[in-house]
Amino acid sequence: MYNVSKFIARRVELMKSSEIRELLKIVGSRKVISLAGGLPDPQTFPKEELVRICSKVLMERGDSALQYSPTKGVDEFRYELINFLSSRGVKVSKDDDVMVTTGSQQALHIIALTLIDPKDYVVMELPSYLGAINAFRLSEPNFIGIPLDDDGMNTDVLEVRLRRLYAEGKKVKLVYTIPIAHNPAGVTMSLNRRKHLIELAEKYDFLIVEDDPYSSFTYEPTDTTPLKSLSSRVIYVSTLSKILSPGFRIGWIVAHNDIVKEFEKCKQSLDLHTPTFTQYLSAEALRTGIVNLVIEKAKTIYKRKKDVMLEALEDYMVPGCWWSRPVGGLFVMLKLPREDIDTSKMLFDAIEAGVAYVPGAPFYVDGSGVNSMRLNFSYPKEEQIVEGIKILSNVIKSRLQ
Repeated sequence: MYNVSKFIARRVELMKSSEIRELLKIVGSRKVISLAGGLPDPQTFPKEELVRICSKVLMERGDSALQYSPTKGVDEFRYELINFLSSRGVKVSKDDDVMVTTGSQQALHIIALTLIDPKDYVVMELPSYLGAINAFRLSEPNFIGIPLDDDGMNTDVLEVRLRRLYAEGKKVKLVYTIPIAHNPAGVTMSLNRRKHLIELAEKYDFLIVEDDPYSSFTYEPTDTTPLKSLSSRVIYVSTLSKILSPGFRIGWIVAHNDIVKEFEKCKQSLDLHTPTFTQYLSAEALRTGIVNLVIEKAKTIYKRKKDVMLEALEDYMVPGCWWSRPVGGLFVMLKLPREDIDTSKMLFDAIEAGVAYVPGAPFYVDGSGVNSMRLNFSYPKEEQIVEGIKILSNVIKSRLQ
């Protein structure tokens, strides 16, 4: 056998396996309660409605739906998407354009390939979405981590860091944020901080990437004004994965026309276009109100499951642990009382005991978070959530002894 390694490009060393995807492999092959992945509850999938619109699309527009389509997306879907975004408070101005992507993960990858050069300064929240970290890492930026609190990214800390960097002659290229119902922290950025972030973008001349997959799922009165509606410097990314079906692999980018032109060239080299058929199905699901029905059904289910998880943590979790109390999204962040406990190593004990979670360290670009973990409540059944927290508490207790 020849030496394979000498043919592998250097950039592959920068590719980190997703902790979540690897975990799903393990959990799928064992009888384990998974509090790991961010999977939607299958009971939210509108299967009967999709059967109906699938037949309609094939019968009425099959010649187009089964054909190649433009890189930027099917016009019919883009039209329905703009109407949907407008109804959710996302402003798409005359200077903006919309490009459909194969899931929002591809959108993040396109942004990284198009905008980030090696050594560029990129701001990420602490913690931040693992998929974004992995996508951006391939462009070899210098990451700057900014902490979160109950009001989201601490923009005062960001301002101090920006001032220091610019005094050293350095410039931030972009700031990545999940302002509403953060993954993994569950917090929401206050409106004052959103406005402050926009002011900083104007003053220090950087772009903002707003990732917004969870704003449909807020469980108490919350201001969800998108950053995109406050500034033209915002590149808005979202998806149908949580509000229709992840299997459709439909995401999108909304940004200034000139930026989208560059994104379109990048996407042409990746996959030519997002699957035409699922775009036509998605257009029909938006037009007929199926997506809105899924959102309302899912909100009810996820709020109940969120409450079940928080109650289970209160009842069974080891004293001294801290956890977030999310106003939205699908996740709870848990921190252990001792920083010397590595949840990546503890995961093997947890799986043996019958529960899985996502270790926290990969969500932190500064190497911190080793004693934290992300817990998902959208996928497991309510009784599994309670049992999973009981098992997890016992595993943590044994580590603390």
